[in-house]
Amino acid sequence: MFLSQLKTGGVICRQGEAARLVPGFNSTYELAKVAIAAKASVAAIVEKQGEGDSVDLLALLDAGKLDCPIRHPDPAHMYLTGTGLTHTGSASARDSMHADTAGMSDSMKMFRMGIEGGKPKPGEFGVQPEWFYKGNGVNAIAPGDDLVSPSFALDGGEEPEMAGYYIIGEDGTAHRLGFSVANEFSDHVTEKINYLYLAHSKLRPASFGPEILVGPLPDHVEGVSRILRDGKTAWEKAFVSGEANMSHTIANLEYHHFKYALFCQPGDLHVHMYGTATLSVADGFVTQEGDVFEIQSPQFGLPLRNRLARAAAEPVTVKML
Repeated sequence: MFLSQLKTGGVICRQGEAARLVPGFNSTYELAKVAIAAKASVAAIVEKQGEGDSVDLLALLDAGKLDCPIRHPDPAHMYLTGTGLTHTGSASARDSMHADTAGMSDSMKMFRMGIEGGKPKPGEFGVQPEWFYKGNGVNAIAPGDDLVSPSFALDGGEEPEMAGYYIIGEDGTAHRLGFSVANEFSDHVTEKINYLYLAHSKLRPASFGPEILVGPLPDHVEGVSRILRDGKTAWEKAFVSGEANMSHTIANLEYHHFKYALFCQPGDLHVHMYGTATLSVADGFVTQEGDVFEIQSPQFGLPLRNRLARAAAEPVTVKML
C-alpha cells in the first residue's frame, strides 16, 4: 500500500495500479493519528473507510498537485533529521573530503564504528550513528517544487536516501508509518571546508515522496539518482539501500533518535533520513541552477523530481527590543 497527499487536501491510497481517494480524511497525518488512537493499522483504517473516487496519480504529480506525502499542521512540530555514514561504501565519498594527517578521518572512524557495532542483536543497543538536523516542516519540499539553495550557499547537491515517517502517540511512543525516497539536499562544498561545518551544510530544504510505502523497509532497495540539464541526463548513478546494504539496522538508528525525550513529544511528526553512499559531488560533478534532480526506486512508486533554484540575497536584520 502507498499513500500520497494532495496540496489542496486529501489522501490517496494506491494498491497496485489503482489509486483512490480515502474518504473522510483531509491529510495523511490525520489518518495516522486515527490509526494510533484506534490501536489499528493504517491499512485497516483505509479499508474501513471504503473506496473513494479514482484518481490519475501520475497526472496529479505532473501537474504539481501532490504535496509531501505527510505534513504536520504546524510546521514547527515536524522534525527533519538524518543519520550519515550508515551505508557500506558511504565512507569513501565523505573520507575524501575529511582526511586528516594521521591518514584516517573522523568520518572513517565513525564508519568503522558502525561496521563493528551498528547491527546489535535484538534487545541490545549498538553504536551511535552520526546524526544531523535539517530543520522543521518549513524545509519540507513537495515533489516537483524547487529546491532553493540560499544565496550564501557554496553548493547545492542531491543525496538520494530513504526516509522514515514517525508520529508520536499520546503516551510518547513513536509509531512508524512507512518509508519513501527523499532528496536530502546539502551543501557539500561548505562541508568540505571543515567537518565542523557539517551542521551548517545540512540546514537546507529536502524533498520527499511522492508516495509512502506503508510497512517495513525492504531489506534490499535499488534505485537510480540522476541529474537532468536542459532536458538531458548530465549525471546518473545507481544507488542501493536497505539493511542488506547498511552498517546499521533501522532499529538501531531509531533507538538513537528516540532515546531523547525531546523527540517523544505527543503529536510531533518526525521524518528521518537514513543516509546514502551515492553522491554526484563524489564524481566531481558540479550542479547548476536549473538542473533537475530525479530519484527513483520502483519499490517506492513514482519518481521524485525537483529543480535546483537559488534564492536572492537578503540582509539579516536584528533589532533591539
